[in-house]
Amino acid sequence: MKIDMYSHLTVKDLLKFTAPSIAMMIFSSVYYIIDGLFVANFVGTTGLAAVNLIMPFIMILGTVGFMIGTGGTAIVAKTFGEKDPERANRYFSMFIYAALVLGIIFAVAGQFFIIPIATMLGASGELLAMCHVYAAISLVSLPFFVLQYVFQEFFVAAGKPNVGFFVVFGAGIINIVLDALFIAGFGWGVAGAAIATAIGEFFGEIGRASCRE
Repeated sequence: MKIDMYSHLTVKDLLKFTAPSIAMMIFSSVYYIIDGLFVANFVGTTGLAAVNLIMPFIMILGTVGFMIGTGGTAIVAKTFGEKDPERANRYFSMFIYAALVLGIIFAVAGQFFIIPIATMLGASGELLAMCHVYAAISLVSLPFFVLQYVFQEFFVAAGKPNVGFFVVFGAGIINIVLDALFIAGFGWGVAGAAIATAIGEFFGEIGRASCRE
């Protein structure tokens, strides 16, 4: 469903417009809740503590997607409103490339800060090692995580908020299945949880990119 952004929105239209975005944000958090559930049950309390301890570090790096998505959609929407679609498309491409480049830079730079950050937060020994494993693998998919939020904002501006939700939902299902396979089946521990999330984010971003038109 595409919502006409140029028509008058009723309360019902507004709910249809905002509900998918709210659901997408909630379901995005489920990625890591699911990781925690599988890790707690099949790895133990140390693994769960590692995931919960290092996760804010990864989320903070990923917030660059919120920044670019929120600011970028305002500029692109304003330009479209000025009847200049060619310039708006150039802005859109610029924001996507900027998000991708920053995601890659943060993913690489973040690898050097995992141990110092985890140590500062009180991790040591086995807990520190698990924090390092989980974060190192998760950062590989950080560019896709960043683009996830950028594209969602642009889908909303384009009047297609449902697209982002359904892609996130599909990626979440992939994550659940792979968590069960990698953690419960193969016994890969926190590494399996991080790999499952990374693959889910990768396929989720592929889905968004294919729907961007």
